[in-house]
Amino acid sequence: MENIGFLFDLDGVIIDSEPEYSRIWSQINREFPTGIESFEKKIKGCTLSKILEDNYEESVREAVCNRLHELEQKMHYEYLPGSFEFLSELKRRGLPMALVTSSDNKKMAHLEEEMPGFLEFFDFIVTAELVSSSKPSPEGYLLAAKQLNAKPEKCVVFEDSLQGVMAGNNAKAYVVGVTGTLGEQPLKPYSDVLTDSLEKLNIDNLIQSLNNR
Repeated sequence: MENIGFLFDLDGVIIDSEPEYSRIWSQINREFPTGIESFEKKIKGCTLSKILEDNYEESVREAVCNRLHELEQKMHYEYLPGSFEFLSELKRRGLPMALVTSSDNKKMAHLEEEMPGFLEFFDFIVTAELVSSSKPSPEGYLLAAKQLNAKPEKCVVFEDSLQGVMAGNNAKAYVVGVTGTLGEQPLKPYSDVLTDSLEKLNIDNLIQSLNNR
């Protein structure tokens, strides 16, 4: 049997941070106006470098970046319902896992302080610093699959953002759209299955879906 892999986005899939990030980016957009309606929703899933390059003049990028990191350091992270148990069961079974996040290393360091041992779930971690192209580019997922020695089409991708499900789809992975952030409709065209929580997923069914591909 070919190697399989389970590839996870972070915010809105494993940890309950998306409402806080929406508040943070809405605040930043008030302080550094982009003129873009619902800015905090449109940037979900993008790396910070892409957000800065696409939406801010070079003269204010450092200030925006500093403000984001200032607000992030005040965040408290918690598992979404069922996510700790889901990751624990995958780990118990010895199934390969990778984290593919648009977050940078500063955010990940704070996350490890807030949730000690969390990063130990994963065999490989892709952060913004390891990719040259932000989601919906499949680069991060292709890198993770390679590191797990699995073909992308034999991997499950768990995503909650439009950019994220598109990235998983572009990687030819089996995409689970987690609907808690955006709802079903934006994710449906790019997802193989939809769920509002990881606790409602059956690992054996996911493995069977991969084996049937």
